[in-house]
Amino acid sequence: MKLLSLLIEILIILGVTIKHIEAERHNKKQKQRNVTTQISVNKIKQFLSYILERRKLIKVINKRENLLEKKKNQHKLRIKGIRNKDISKRNKNYSKKRSKKNFTAEGEQLFKMGIKILQQSKGQRQKAQAYIFFAKAADLGNLKAMEKMADALLFGNFGMQNITAAIQLYELLAKEGSYKAQNALGFLSSYGIGMEYNQAKALIYYTFGSAGGSMMSQMILKALYYFLKAAKAGSANAMAFIGKMYLEGNDAAPQNNATAFKYFSMAANKGNAIGLHGLGLLYFYGKGVPVNYGEALKYFQKAAEKGWPNAQFQLGFMYYSGSGVWKDYKLAFKYFYLASQSGQPLAIYYLAEMYATGAGVLRSCRTAVELYKGVCELGHWAEKFLTAYFAYKDGDIDSSLVQYALLAEMGYEVAQSNSAFILESKKAKIIEKEKMYPMALLLWNRAAIQGNAFARVKIGDYHYYGYGTKKDYQTAATHYSIAAHKYQSAQAMFNLAYMYEHGLGTAKDIHLARRLYDMAAQTSPDAHMPVFFALVKLETMHLLQDILFFNQFTMRWKWMKLDDTLGQYWDLFAIGLIVAMLIYLLRNRYG
Repeated sequence: MKLLSLLIEILIILGVTIKHIEAERHNKKQKQRNVTTQISVNKIKQFLSYILERRKLIKVINKRENLLEKKKNQHKLRIKGIRNKDISKRNKNYSKKRSKKNFTAEGEQLFKMGIKILQQSKGQRQKAQAYIFFAKAADLGNLKAMEKMADALLFGNFGMQNITAAIQLYELLAKEGSYKAQNALGFLSSYGIGMEYNQAKALIYYTFGSAGGSMMSQMILKALYYFLKAAKAGSANAMAFIGKMYLEGNDAAPQNNATAFKYFSMAANKGNAIGLHGLGLLYFYGKGVPVNYGEALKYFQKAAEKGWPNAQFQLGFMYYSGSGVWKDYKLAFKYFYLASQSGQPLAIYYLAEMYATGAGVLRSCRTAVELYKGVCELGHWAEKFLTAYFAYKDGDIDSSLVQYALLAEMGYEVAQSNSAFILESKKAKIIEKEKMYPMALLLWNRAAIQGNAFARVKIGDYHYYGYGTKKDYQTAATHYSIAAHKYQSAQAMFNLAYMYEHGLGTAKDIHLARRLYDMAAQTSPDAHMPVFFALVKLETMHLLQDILFFNQFTMRWKWMKLDDTLGQYWDLFAIGLIVAMLIYLLRNRYG
């Protein structure tokens, strides 16, 4: 046994040493990459500060010129003098217009050069060079370049995140009528990032952004009206999209599973692939109907046969994860591949994962990298997911949070969960700490509405412990119950069992607690050990009740005394003692 222990210790030391060497190599590469981009980033920062200061100065000069102009106009001038002044004024205006035209043309040219470099760039250094052109174009008053620079400051591109400077630029652009700036200010107000948390103000910004042509704002505010008109005219696609809006929930269409089912069914009856896929989702997640993987599989297959890539992806995911079917990597690969041919980003991502890990296919890092690159090239939002992920991995928490939060605002469930996770970790610096838990709870709620079982358990935890809300055992038990019965969450079953065992938010019921513990162990292998110790503790306490307490009055008195003496969680202390005793006995037996 001593030899085995020594061998294990040597292996652990070797593993730590290898990880340390790999970390040093990674840090060395990171430093080299930082050095190559540092010069460019410093240039960009200098340009930004120069732009902001210059625009402030221009405002002051314009105010002074206007005041002087007013004073001059107040004086009475002779006819001859007026005529001479008109000629000089015309000449002055002409020269101003000409210089402004040249200024605008130069700014547009610089902006286009920056766009060209950005499209052709492969590395961070080239992208940083593109932003130098944007900075120069912004200095010449090019609004599109200023939007690019504001976005870079907001999302922390190249490590130059500055929320305050970004807001200054957005506010300046909003006055110039930029719908993108209106949209960004709405997003920042809705989260309280760098600005006062104000949902009413956010709605006003979104409204202006939508009127100006912002796709995101239009997605948030104005789509339902047009879909309803199209649905009345018999459009199956419109029916399906109305179902999707009610499934996900938003300001225009509050979340309603029954209404979603109604519109998905209407579309599916017309043979619409999106409607069939929607019904599959309802049965898969148990939204408004009992969870039924068989029905979900049937609807996904019908939609996939009609070539709907999201249904093909969903089938691939069911076989990949073993949700309601036996795990089958070959079938998963088949459906992921079919969906990827239509550009479905998640399908491409999972194909990359399969090649990276060798699940169902021969492992190929090169193919995996090409597929990951393909996800980035699919579009702006797909790229945002990856940049947010890598920003988090690199320790740039604030940049990651802003990018995930923007995607969360657009309704992406994964982004809602990730934003909530970052907020509850309290690592972000751009939001006040006391606002983090309430904001995280809001995001967990949004993710739970979209069928995320883990998010539903999280809401229960927040109400149980009083994070971001008042402590409420009854509400916690309700959410645990939803996650346990609708989504078969082992964690929820365990938590609910504990609450029934102690009568927290529910009537005390030892038999139901015992059954829920057993269900948790059957649902997930990871729950076996926690359930074992919980049941040992439960049975031990039950035995102590039978042996030590002879009547109900004495039992209650003793139990109350234990609570007063050892505190509310004395039973957890008892579990610790039981575990310690078991470990001691096992060590003595096998030592």
